[in-house]
Amino acid sequence: MTEEKHYNTLTEYYKNKYHAKVAKIALNANFTCPNRDGTKGTGGCSYCSRLGSGDTGGNPLHSIKEQYKEIKEKLTSKWPDALFIPYLQAYSNTYAPLHTLKRLYEEIITLDPKIVGLAIATRPDCFTEEIYDYLYEFNQKIPITIELGLQTSNEETASRINRCCSNEEFICCVKNLRKRQIEVVVHIMNGLPNETQKDMLNTIDFLNSLDIQGIKFHSLLLLRDTLLYEEYQENPFPILSLEEYTQIVVKQIARLKSSIIIHRLAADGINEDVLLPKWPMKKLVVMNEIDKLMRKLNLYQGDDFKESTHHH
Repeated sequence: MTEEKHYNTLTEYYKNKYHAKVAKIALNANFTCPNRDGTKGTGGCSYCSRLGSGDTGGNPLHSIKEQYKEIKEKLTSKWPDALFIPYLQAYSNTYAPLHTLKRLYEEIITLDPKIVGLAIATRPDCFTEEIYDYLYEFNQKIPITIELGLQTSNEETASRINRCCSNEEFICCVKNLRKRQIEVVVHIMNGLPNETQKDMLNTIDFLNSLDIQGIKFHSLLLLRDTLLYEEYQENPFPILSLEEYTQIVVKQIARLKSSIIIHRLAADGINEDVLLPKWPMKKLVVMNEIDKLMRKLNLYQGDDFKESTHHH
């Protein structure tokens, strides 16, 4: 934590760990999800974009190798000495037979000697014992991070947004990954329909009670062609303003265990797909507002952390 940033940033964490700038390269391996293909549900989570939240990543029509190369060129012109972490971002990237995953992961880490890790976004219900064990072996070679979308610990909201995954499954998955020393980063979303500030703080308490290493904060974005936007048009629910989002995130950070690394404070979306609200498109503004409020209130990450009462 610094004078300017009153929380543990990913940038600092990487700087200490690798003594270099580390950039992520978001790739799209064209997977699907169990709540899209009919296994558990169809239509996906109701806020999820048609690109499976891989909107800012590589072009799925290109091979993984081409995607990597295209994005790396852009990043290298900005940071010539950067190291890279490929990030399988769209849909659920452990949701395939083991041999498919092996082929994909092995291919990715051999693309470039400057690769120092692999980040894999997926769902808690997309693992088998053999996948867990394979990830354990893989993690001995090169560090992997598994990113899981929890969004909220309120199961009522979860079923409303068609998450199709229980908190119990989530807890179980985190335990399975941690048993194998694999780092876990969790995505949460503020401003889901009917959620109160208390719900959003409960989500932090829930995560504090688990052994997680990182967190990503997002605000709800209503995107074109999503079920949630259709629902909103028929029956509008309150959408957070920048000021409300800022206040809530600051409270959440103060409540968050101080050892957890904050990977992101604001959502990314493609401008033309974001229908409401428009303020998250100015990501730097959002981050600056959060930093300013934390300094003004003299709050640091972990200041309001309470040893949780619910033990798993």
